[in-house]
Amino acid sequence: MGTVCVEIAVRDDPRLVAAVASLAAQTRPPDRILLAADPSTPSALVEGARRRAGPIPVTEVAAPGGVVAARARALEAISEELTVFLDSDETAPADWLRQLVAPLEDGRADFSGGPTRPSRTPTSAVERYAVRLEASIYDGVVPGHLQYLPLQNSAWRTHVLRRFGFDPRIPFAEDHDLETRALAAGVRGAYVPEAWVFHDPATAPGYVAWARKRFRYQAAMAMSLAKNGGLRARAGERRPPVRHPLVIVESLLKPFALVAGTMRWRRCAEGAPALG
Repeated sequence: MGTVCVEIAVRDDPRLVAAVASLAAQTRPPDRILLAADPSTPSALVEGARRRAGPIPVTEVAAPGGVVAARARALEAISEELTVFLDSDETAPADWLRQLVAPLEDGRADFSGGPTRPSRTPTSAVERYAVRLEASIYDGVVPGHLQYLPLQNSAWRTHVLRRFGFDPRIPFAEDHDLETRALAAGVRGAYVPEAWVFHDPATAPGYVAWARKRFRYQAAMAMSLAKNGGLRARAGERRPPVRHPLVIVESLLKPFALVAGTMRWRRCAEGAPALG
């Protein structure tokens, strides 16, 4: 078995302690936990997480500038053979890590990933829509299109991750960009549905905040699609329907996000060559 580092990007999130505690309870524990911590993260929170890690070493790297920059910065500090991503708002069942890295350790894949499940029953329309949307993606999209596999529950051969890296110009959809480039180059991926993690949504955003967040994500996805020549293929994809009133709102946002994201990428491409 290869050595494993679990990287968690965190920005002053008290849920970090539970995430680290779940790693300490793994049947196949990681060799190290690396915290890519924004400067706003209190040292007391990092120390609390370190105490809950038990015998697993916990190291920290200062990572200002958002999650994409944090992941790029943390990658420089990883020497283990396998890099695993977990978010600070997620907790992992005891057999998660063993199942997630199995395709890499037995030679079937170079990266793998699993789904997320809500840690509690949804209490608002926004939460219920998010749960249904995620379920439709994991059940109907990801198995045949691994470029849509979210990074926050994934494992990678570290040398593959370094080869492709993160493009700091694409926020929020950095996983789609990374996976699209890797798959196009012949890197093997695997979806591991049994390697799921719990996601704690904390306080659900209001409708306006949710709409803004979805618009930002859709625009970032459009940037990745434009960069990687995937706009036409995405338009032709057929996805399982999600039955919820907020689908109407999201469908109204998409054309504007597509235009905004495509224009942003054109400006980025004119200023510097794209990675990969």
